Amino acid sequence: MRFTKMQGLGNDYVYLDCTREMPKDLPGLARRLSDRHFGVGSDGLICICPSKTADFRMAMFNADGSEGEMCGNGIRCVGKFVYDKGLTGKTSLTIETLAGPKALELRTENGAVVAVTVDMGAPILEPERIPVEASGSDFIARRMMAGGREWEVTCVSMGNPHAVVFVPEVDSLPLAQLGPAFEHHPSFPHRINTEFVQVENQSTLRMRVWERGSGETLACGTGACASLVAAVLNAYTAPVATVKLLGGNLTIRWDREADGHVYMTGPAVTVFEGDWPY
Repeated sequence: MRFTKMQGLGNDYVYLDCTREMPKDLPGLARRLSDRHFGVGSDGLICICPSKTADFRMAMFNADGSEGEMCGNGIRCVGKFVYDKGLTGKTSLTIETLAGPKALELRTENGAVVAVTVDMGAPILEPERIPVEASGSDFIARRMMAGGREWEVTCVSMGNPHAVVFVPEVDSLPLAQLGPAFEHHPSFPHRINTEFVQVENQSTLRMRVWERGSGETLACGTGACASLVAAVLNAYTAPVATVKLLGGNLTIRWDREADGHVYMTGPAVTVFEGDWPY
């Protein structure tokens, strides 16, 4: 079985062309491929499939085999995969995901995609839709106990659930302890991705992320979008900002006054290809 290893800011996935045939037991395959000692090594598996409603469909599985709704870094690489491999000649694409259709604009150089802008859609703020076990019309700057201490948390869904926590600095945080405390908190019935965010100035955020099912990763596109939305809601930044992640930078824009959508721009990179003895 031919596979392609790709990454967006170090958020790496194994990609399979499933436009003709879908492998069996995708959760199990995701676990085996993602293993960094006995497999290819990745944050998960992304299958590129046919779609009746869009140009392609993206099926995403985390490293633990759980299915994810969407991945911002992953979907940029989907755009690069289908263009670079000649599955399409279009530079404006729509990708079907469990979080709904996403529109991509591809930037190419010398016949290959180097960057992708993704229309991530409008953020979801209602607790029951994120979901969060809480009353009210939103979950902005609410107090929550996790990991033995109290935090101020803003929750946003970008098609998948995020808890954003603003902290004075991110480098010294013990994410290996804090991440699971949030991920498995009883307030989050579908578990949660958690972003710990440091505000550098009105146009710059620094972020570390704990992704449900994967642990700390070098980047999370939906998490960067959720962080920018939370920063605007808490009056920390303007609606356009650079989000600095461990793997690199993303440009995030919340077009709050027009269509209400969040737009993410960042790189997509092919690492290597190989054959898996499937």
